[in-house]
Amino acid sequence: MSTTPRIAIVGAGLGGLLCARVLQRHGLPVTVFEREAGPGSRSQGGTLDIHEDTGQVALRAAGLCDRFLALSRPDGQEWRLYDRHATLIRHDQAGEGDLSRPEIDRGRLRTLLLDSLAPGTVRWSHSVQAADPLPGGTARLHHHDRAVEDFDLVIGADGAWSRVRPALSGAQPSYAGVTMVEAHFDDVDHRHPGIAHLVGSGTMSAKAGGRSLVLQRNSNGHVRAYVTFRGPQDWHAGLDLADTEAVRARLLTLYRGWDESLLDILRDNEGGFLNRPMFVLPVPHRWQRVPGITLLGDAAHLMPPAGVGANLALLDGADLARAVIGHPAVDQALDAYENVMLPRAIDNATAAQQMLTTLLPDSGSDTDSEAAVFPTPLWPAGGLPDAAPAHTG
Repeated sequence: MSTTPRIAIVGAGLGGLLCARVLQRHGLPVTVFEREAGPGSRSQGGTLDIHEDTGQVALRAAGLCDRFLALSRPDGQEWRLYDRHATLIRHDQAGEGDLSRPEIDRGRLRTLLLDSLAPGTVRWSHSVQAADPLPGGTARLHHHDRAVEDFDLVIGADGAWSRVRPALSGAQPSYAGVTMVEAHFDDVDHRHPGIAHLVGSGTMSAKAGGRSLVLQRNSNGHVRAYVTFRGPQDWHAGLDLADTEAVRARLLTLYRGWDESLLDILRDNEGGFLNRPMFVLPVPHRWQRVPGITLLGDAAHLMPPAGVGANLALLDGADLARAVIGHPAVDQALDAYENVMLPRAIDNATAAQQMLTTLLPDSGSDTDSEAAVFPTPLWPAGGLPDAAPAHTG
């Protein structure tokens, strides 16, 4: 560009940080605004499978792919599918040297991205309230303390409940009809050998009708469980979600008739249960170009967790940064970026919605035939869409 643009990224999630890294790598300054108090202020969620044709492409553009691969767990690509009787239906394992979708803990990947940025890039404890376009193609950020700052480009990377999105679109996330209840197991190989046997080195899923049980192995012997089912958002009506034993009893009733080894996922978790209702943006979600403002990741295309969310956020960040670097004006860069990102997002969101309907049908009986073999499991590999509200700048 003929002049150096003033660039703000709202949200220090994976996509926003990747975008900042690529911009800085090409000499463009950028400021990231994040409402979290610091990088360790909350849990960053579970494990991610980073795909060679999306997420790894983005990390390569950031000059970080080799470091990512050194931290990743290729054996985490293992996947086991069971029916509700705990009969193993399918077992996939990565071949030797297969790096097509290695796993990494979300927190570890975020740390890699944070450490790659110039000191002071992220302004912690800076919550953004809104963004507005200004005459002349610039944009104004409104901060939580009523201060304002003007930029040539504002990038909303602030997740499901984006404060930047209203500047471009009136769309709001809606409940998808599916809830995930999260549970945890520590030191699983020693303290929970039955759980360790079910999950193996990667992910397992057991499914019948509109319900599933998912286990994900993370680093250091930690396993996350996701109890996933169709039902009303207020499925817990009359329950105190802080009453672990009451929630456990309700879930055991919901999964009555499943194999005892699978029910141990509901019986033996450490700590409480976390309620994760699934929210999605409408499909298609698009907007008319607004000068000086755009979106990436869940802020642009919140969809069911089908293993693509984090990968698309990373690729969005890389594509947007490269568009800014490669065009003489911000408006031209946003045209180039959105012309690629929006159709890609619509295609992936459509596929994710179809997968959700196939894997967790709206109705049906709990028969073994419903525990069919699917090419892709439903698990939060792309991150829980509503589990990271802190990335709202």
